[in-house]
Amino acid sequence: MWFSFWRSRDRFSLDELRYLTDQLMKVQVVNEVNKDFVIEALRSIAELITYGDQHDSAFFEYFMEKQVMGEFVRVLKISRTITISLQLLQTISIMIQNLKSEHAIYYMFSNEHINYLITYSFDFRNEELLSYYISFLRAISGKLNRNTISLLVKTQNVGHSFDYHFVTIRSNCSAYLWAVAVFHLRAEYDGAIGDQIVAFPLYDEAIRFAFHEESMVRTAIRALTLNVYHVGDECVNDYVSSDPHADYFLNLVKFFREQCISLNTLVLDASKNSGPVSTSTILSAVDEIEDNLYYFSDVISAGIPDVGRILTDSILKLLIFPLLLPSLRREDVDGMKIGPMTSLYLLCSILRIVKIKDLANLVAAALFFPIEAFMPHSEAKLNGHMPGTGFSHENHSPDNDKLSPEVVSRSLRVTVPNSSSDINLQDDVIRHNINGSKTALREALLSYVTSGDDVQVLGSLSVLATFLQTKELEETMLDAIGILPQRKQHKKLLLQALVGEGSGEEQLFSSESSSMKDGVSNELDCYLQKLKDQYGLSCSCPEVGVSPRVHRFQVLDALVSLFCRSNISAETLWDGGWLLRQLLPYSEAKFNSHHLKLLKESYKNCTSGLHVEARGTWSDVLITVLCDEWKNCKRAIEASSPRKEPKCLLFPSQKCSSEAIPGESSFVAGERMCELVKVVFVLLHQVQIFSTGGALPDQPPIHPPLDVPEKPQSKTAGLDVFGLKPGAELKLVDAVPCRISFERGKERHLCFVAISGGTSGWIVLAEELPLKKHYGVVRVTAPLVGCNPRIDDKHSRWLHLRVRPSTYSFVDTTKRAAQGKLKTNALVDGRWTLAFRDEDSCKSAVSMIVEEINLLCNEVERRLKPLLDLGMSVDLSNRNKSLQVSSSRTSPSNSL
Repeated sequence: MWFSFWRSRDRFSLDELRYLTDQLMKVQVVNEVNKDFVIEALRSIAELITYGDQHDSAFFEYFMEKQVMGEFVRVLKISRTITISLQLLQTISIMIQNLKSEHAIYYMFSNEHINYLITYSFDFRNEELLSYYISFLRAISGKLNRNTISLLVKTQNVGHSFDYHFVTIRSNCSAYLWAVAVFHLRAEYDGAIGDQIVAFPLYDEAIRFAFHEESMVRTAIRALTLNVYHVGDECVNDYVSSDPHADYFLNLVKFFREQCISLNTLVLDASKNSGPVSTSTILSAVDEIEDNLYYFSDVISAGIPDVGRILTDSILKLLIFPLLLPSLRREDVDGMKIGPMTSLYLLCSILRIVKIKDLANLVAAALFFPIEAFMPHSEAKLNGHMPGTGFSHENHSPDNDKLSPEVVSRSLRVTVPNSSSDINLQDDVIRHNINGSKTALREALLSYVTSGDDVQVLGSLSVLATFLQTKELEETMLDAIGILPQRKQHKKLLLQALVGEGSGEEQLFSSESSSMKDGVSNELDCYLQKLKDQYGLSCSCPEVGVSPRVHRFQVLDALVSLFCRSNISAETLWDGGWLLRQLLPYSEAKFNSHHLKLLKESYKNCTSGLHVEARGTWSDVLITVLCDEWKNCKRAIEASSPRKEPKCLLFPSQKCSSEAIPGESSFVAGERMCELVKVVFVLLHQVQIFSTGGALPDQPPIHPPLDVPEKPQSKTAGLDVFGLKPGAELKLVDAVPCRISFERGKERHLCFVAISGGTSGWIVLAEELPLKKHYGVVRVTAPLVGCNPRIDDKHSRWLHLRVRPSTYSFVDTTKRAAQGKLKTNALVDGRWTLAFRDEDSCKSAVSMIVEEINLLCNEVERRLKPLLDLGMSVDLSNRNKSLQVSSSRTSPSNSL
C-alpha cells in the first residue's frame, strides 16, 4: 500500500488529498512497518490544507466532508510508536498556525477533537514530545478570540450540545452552508457561554507546565496564558480567577520568591569570589527575575480585577512583608533568606515594573511601620521586642508554604524636630539605631544614606528615586515620605487657586498648607487602615501626624550629610545630586542656613585638596578631567532618571584600591585626583549653584589658556608640546647628553630635554643629527609631571625617573566592571635610569625638570584661580553674582 504512495501525481491537487485521505482511512494499526507512510501522509495533508486555504476552498471542504480531524484522532489511538504522536502534533500545529479562514478555525476547534488531543495522555518523559505538545498548545492560543474561545470551554448547561449540532449539520451540507450555520449557532449559544465554565482544557493543561524546569517551556506557557487573559471574556476571567485555578497566581509568586532567594545566594557567593563568571550568573538570574515581573505586569494589563488583587496580596504576603522589608536591618540575623541589597533591588524592580496602584501605595505606607512589625516572632524577641504573633518562617517548598501575616499592634515613636524656617536634624535623629525596636523603615532608608557604605547609600537612593518616579503612587504619599517635589506642590495649589477651591491662593504663598497636611494624613491613614484590616498589621504612628515639611527636611538633611562624606563613590553621589534636584524648586531656595553652612565648609575643604592636586602627579590633565567631569556631572544631575540602575546593587565593587598596587603608584594618585574632581569638587559646586537658584553653566568658571607661555621653552626648541611625537625634529637648547639602555646589553647615547607649554609637559630623549648641528630627532618621550626625579644614592651620575601613562582614560568604572578585576601587573609604572657624564650634568637635568614642572603647575593654578577663590572667599549668599563675574572671564572652550 505504501509503495503506491509514490506514484506520479500532481502534488498540490485535490486528487492528491483524496488519495492520501483514502489511504489513511485504510490504516488499521500503526507499527514499525507502515509508520513512515503514515508520517508522510500526515505531513503532506498539512501542506495541502494550508495550500488550499490560500488558493482553493475545495481542499478544506473535502477535509470537512471526510472528517479528517476524526481520522487524525483515530490514527493516534491505534498508534504504537511515539513518532506518530510527534508528527500528528506538528501537523495540527502547522495547520492551525497557517489557516487564515475564520470558518476553518471554527471547524478545527469544534467536534471536541482539539480538546481530546489537549487532554490525551502523552508520554512527556520524551523531551521532544513535550516540546511539540507545548508548541501545539501555543498555536491554539494564538487563534483565540471572543468567538473561538467558546469552542474550547465546557459550560455547566451547554456541555457538548454545541459540538453535536456541528456534527449533525456537517454531515449533509456544503462548506458555505456550514459556515452560515456556524454563525447562527454562535448567536444561539452566545447566551449559553454566559453560564459558569466548568472546564477549560487548554488552560488547565497548560498551567501544569507553568513551573517546568526548562525555561523555554515556561516562556511558552506564559505566552499562552496571556493570550487567554487578553481575550477579555468575562466568564473565562471568572474561571481563571476562581478557586482552584487562582492558585496558579499564588504559585507564581511563590516560584518568584524562590528565584529571589536564589539570587541572594548568588550575590553572597559573588561577594566572596567575584569574577566574570559570577557576574554573568547574576545577570542571568536578574534577567529571569525581571522577565517574571514583566509577566506580572502583562497579566495585570489584561484588566482582570480579581487577578490584580490576588497578585497584590500574594506579593505583599509572601515576599515583601515577610522577606524584603525585615531584611533592611544592618545586623546579620541567622536564617535571613534575602540580604539588604538584594531586597532594595527587588523593591525597586517590583515598583518599577509591576504597575499596581494599591501595591505601590501600600509599600509606601509600610515605610511608617517599625521593622519589627514584619519580623518573625523569634527574631523580634531577640531584638528586645515581644509581639504577640508574627510572620511564620518559610522553611518549606513553594507548594507547601503557608504564611500567616498576622501581627499584633505595636507602637512607633520617632523623635522629629519642630517645623521652623531653620530645621536641623541632629545626629541622634538622622543616624537612627536600626537595631532598636521602634525604628520606622523610612528612617532606616535615611540612615543608609547618612551612615551606610557606598552600596547601601546607592540602594536607599534607588528606592527613593523609584518611589518618586512611580506614577501609581499618590502625590500625598510622596509628600508623607518627604520626597514630593516642591514644584508639584506649588502646581497643585496654583490650580486650586485658579479654580477657586478653598483658600488655595493663601496656601500657595504660605510656608505650610494645613489642608495639604490634612490630605496627606487622610491618604496615609487610609492605607494604614488597609494594612491593618487586610494584612493584619497594626501600628500607632505619631510620625504620621507630623507635618510633611518636617519629613522633607529630614530627607534634605540626609542628602546634605551624604554630600559631605568622603568615602562614597562619584556615581553614587551623582544619584544623590539627581534626587536633590528633583526635590528642590527651580527658582526658590528652600535650603536653610545649616545646609548651606555644611556645603560651604565641605567645599572649602576640597579646595585645599585641589591645591595639592594642582601640583600633583596628574596636574597636566587636571583641567581636562575637570571640564569633562563637569559635563558628566551636569548631565547626570539633569537626566530624567538616575544614572545607575538598581541591579548595580548586586555586583561587588570593582574599584581599584591602593592595597592591590605596590608602592607609590601614579594610578593610585590618578584615582584620588579623579575622585576629588568628580565627587567632592564638581558635585558640591554644582549642588551649591542649583540649591541657591542659579543655573548650571556648561563649563566650569576657569580662566582660558594663555596664548604665549611665560617662558617659551617649547618655542625655542621648535616643538608643539600638544602634538609631540617620536620622529619630530627639535632644536637642542640646554640639552644634556646622557645614556640609557632599553634592552639588556644595548646602550644608547641620547640628549635629555625637559619641555613644558601651557598645561602640558614632556621629558624628551632625542638623538643628535650628525649633519645638522644643535638639532636632533625625538626618539622617546614621557610625561613631565609625576616623573619624581631622584638621584641614585650610590651613583651621583644616575637619575631615576618614573614613567606614568600620558592619559588616565581607563578610570571609567563601567569599563572596569566589564573587564572584571584589574590585573595588578597592568598597573605598574615604568622606570627610566639615565646615566650622565658627571654629577653636575645630573643635577642640571633635575633642575630643568623642577623648573618646567613649576611653570606647568603655575599655569594650572592660574586657570583654576576663579574656582579656588570661590571656595576660599565667596559668601554663599552672593554666589550668583560671583559666578557671573567668573564666567565673564572664561573662554567658550576650555578643553585641551
